[in-house]
Amino acid sequence: MAVQAPTRPPAAFARVLLPYHPRSASAARRLVRGALLEWGLEELVDAAELIVSELVGNAAKTGCHLKMAVMVERVTGTSARVSVRDGSRTLPCLIDAGLAAESGRGLALIHDLTGRLWGAKLESDGKTVHADLHTRIPVPAQVAL
Repeated sequence: MAVQAPTRPPAAFARVLLPYHPRSASAARRLVRGALLEWGLEELVDAAELIVSELVGNAAKTGCHLKMAVMVERVTGTSARVSVRDGSRTLPCLIDAGLAAESGRGLALIHDLTGRLWGAKLESDGKTVHADLHTRIPVPAQVAL
């Protein structure tokens, strides 16, 4: 009888340090996509990639010169948190940018994609902005009587 090696559950957390540059968004998207696919949360990939792109873009505009931390965490079997930690202590602000504005809609997009489940936390040397995503819970089939 062959003995099988125990299977290890997928890691519930992934993190990468990236430079403060808009091109870092592609590396952040790869991290998020890979982790969500590994965890079986395919339904969240598109929204999570948009969110992490916005968060990395905002962090790149802060003028910090060290590294930003991009993280994705499996919170439950049906949810994940995407977050970006940067060196700025300026908290993001949700604004109504208007239709003619060339920028300023990123947080509104995150606000909509997460159903208002996002936030920011001041840290001793910066802040972390996070966004929570949930899959749709399958509805059980109705039994005919």
